[in-house]
Amino acid sequence: MENLRSKKGFLCDMDGVIYHGNQLLPGVKEFVAWLQREKKRFLFLTNSSERSPRELAQKLSRMGMDVDESHFYTSALATAKFVASQSPGCTAYVIGAPGLLNALYEAGITMNDVNPDYVIVGETSNYNYESILKAVHFVQKGARLIGTNTDMTGPSEKGIIPACRALVSPIELTTGCSAYYVGKPNPLMMRTGLKLLGCHSGEAVMVGDRMDTDIVAGVETGLDTVLVLSGVTTPEMMNTFPYRPHYVLSGVGEICPEE
Repeated sequence: MENLRSKKGFLCDMDGVIYHGNQLLPGVKEFVAWLQREKKRFLFLTNSSERSPRELAQKLSRMGMDVDESHFYTSALATAKFVASQSPGCTAYVIGAPGLLNALYEAGITMNDVNPDYVIVGETSNYNYESILKAVHFVQKGARLIGTNTDMTGPSEKGIIPACRALVSPIELTTGCSAYYVGKPNPLMMRTGLKLLGCHSGEAVMVGDRMDTDIVAGVETGLDTVLVLSGVTTPEMMNTFPYRPHYVLSGVGEICPEE
């Protein structure tokens, strides 16, 4: 654990690591206070595309934690950056929440429900059959299909719920086209996270609750990895994967030294 605590940089997932929905998880306040007190470089690297960094900072503030919005990087921002770099000034039909729409607008991508260059899908509570039909039509007409992340499910206060890949799947199955997914474990997002931290991979650690995104992303980027059992992955599920995290903890509170 001393090796873990000595790391300069911490990349942390949010859903299932910091909170479930609007419920803060045990030990989180102590963990964040320790990061700030020890002047660690830390970044909340989340596959959720629903909220902007400002909204995430405000959400934590409502839970009693003061974290500047510069400490957040989302799959929505990564998706906007990727699409803008591939096709500057392009247009998109978007199924997603305000966090994704705002990120795309700020990257110079305009909304188009007639003949878009891209169909971009992220998590949203406004998902419906009509939007699926439109997305299928546009992809069949040649629009390229992008998913903000590969998460099939996510944790919530009410249990496991569908996430981005589950929402993209009907479009993929109907059109026969595979989406390109930008969020973790895509190296694009991991490299950006390390760049924002200002750390080399050997100086940083990835903390997450998912073997299929957080842990594999850390392994493939050369980071030490911490699996917390406060989210999606159970010990039984962990044993079905061919790779292992460096540390398995019940929650992030265990990273803090005991007073």
